[in-house]
Amino acid sequence: MTDDIDRELPMAVGDALRDREETLAVAESCTGGLIGAAITAVPGASDYFDAGLATYAYDAKRRHLGVSREALDEHGAVSEPVARQMAQGVRDVTDVTWGVATTGIAGPTGGTDDDPVGTVYIGISYAGPWGSEESYATVTRYVFDGDRAAVRAKTVDRALEDLLAEIEAQ
Repeated sequence: MTDDIDRELPMAVGDALRDREETLAVAESCTGGLIGAAITAVPGASDYFDAGLATYAYDAKRRHLGVSREALDEHGAVSEPVARQMAQGVRDVTDVTWGVATTGIAGPTGGTDDDPVGTVYIGISYAGPWGSEESYATVTRYVFDGDRAAVRAKTVDRALEDLLAEIEAQ
């Protein structure tokens, strides 16, 4: 892997977080650390980036993020409930302002009629101030075209775009 990463979007995310004095952690399944790599390709990322967890396996999702066995059993790893619990889990276990999670089917195999290759769920969670009842999590389902590398790259970009939109909406 090279350090030839487009820094424009990660820089915009970093600037937004730094301006608000907020922090970020990521939990990645299908992207396997690529979001963390994009964020840390920007000098000064330690001002706002706390942790990146590559929680690829079911047990890693349960052990490190608190994803429930019931969510995994009932919905599978590539699902809205699991993406939501991943985003909330990484936010809470690292005690940051923002959590981002990705889970999906990058291919070339593993797809079904309901969830074809390229299906990805991106979760974004926010930790509002204690007592404000402003904490929340959102999940969006996407279906990206392309081979494994393209699906993963599109997921990274979309996750950062979604995060930036949420930060700017606060």
